[in-house]
Amino acid sequence: MSEKKIVPGTSGDRYVPYEARKGNESIVYFTRDLSAEGLLKIYRRVNGNMTGKVGIKLHTGEQHGPNIIPRDWVNNLVQKELPDASIIETNTYYEGDRYTTESHRKTLTVNGWTFCPVDILDAEGTVMLPINGGKWFTEMSVGKNLVHYDSLLALTHFKGHSKGGFGGSNKNIGIGCADGQIGKKMIHTTPGSSDMWDISDEEFMERMTESCKATLDYFGRQITYVNVMRNMSVSCDCEGVAAAPVVTPNVGICASTDILAVDQACVDLVYAMKEDDRHDLVERIESRHGLRQLTYMKELNMGNDRYLLIDIDHEDTRITPKEAIKEVKPFTE
Repeated sequence: MSEKKIVPGTSGDRYVPYEARKGNESIVYFTRDLSAEGLLKIYRRVNGNMTGKVGIKLHTGEQHGPNIIPRDWVNNLVQKELPDASIIETNTYYEGDRYTTESHRKTLTVNGWTFCPVDILDAEGTVMLPINGGKWFTEMSVGKNLVHYDSLLALTHFKGHSKGGFGGSNKNIGIGCADGQIGKKMIHTTPGSSDMWDISDEEFMERMTESCKATLDYFGRQITYVNVMRNMSVSCDCEGVAAAPVVTPNVGICASTDILAVDQACVDLVYAMKEDDRHDLVERIESRHGLRQLTYMKELNMGNDRYLLIDIDHEDTRITPKEAIKEVKPFTE
């Protein structure tokens, strides 16, 4: 008897408006304050379960990358709220500034990530984490040191992505915790293929999301999400100085204890913009079928795609994405 063929979902290029979604609503906090104090303020709204040894999953970028979250913002957060935390990262699947642990350490120094410990999770090996309910995987290979942490803060630079369409908390964890040579290969490459990047579109979104779920299943409630909507190139921070110029306006910071809600809110904020402001990023998202990240997270019961957007700049008023972005200005450096 032959094995049943796994078939990817569809419609990753179709945006689902809020009124067409069903289910419960989660809380997503929002601030327009793109600064060290703004990050600190919004983190304090979602830090209730950050106990024990905390890992900060952060994209530290290729050398001299122009769009990463500013180091002084993260330093301020660490010093005031997480003095015993470590930034956590993994090596890359591709050859570049972070391909080996040695080159990765050099890049961390060049980029200024020197104010707290940085744990390269797969420097000394890997571990398999089970995935509940996946169709592509039953387990995912992650950096061995991930299991040394009690809590995880996904501190994410929200932006475009050449394979995922967009990179939010799902990508930060799903790709960022998978180890460089086993886990990332499981997500990106069909076994036996000579093309290391042959998996794309809905299948890629689903594999990446299942990888993310392995980490979510491991940490349970002791994980929280902060997405920084600043310098949103259509390129990921892994492209470094070769990233496409930023043309999408800066928006603010979203935070939640619900991964789907926080990524969905960021996507909704982009779609709420004027056509000229959102065009490039929306084209990147839809051309890569990146919206499948959101619908598959919902299918895997990873969170809610409906939410209450709470404006912490104005006495916790509930607002819509359209109201949140009404004063954004065209991007200027």
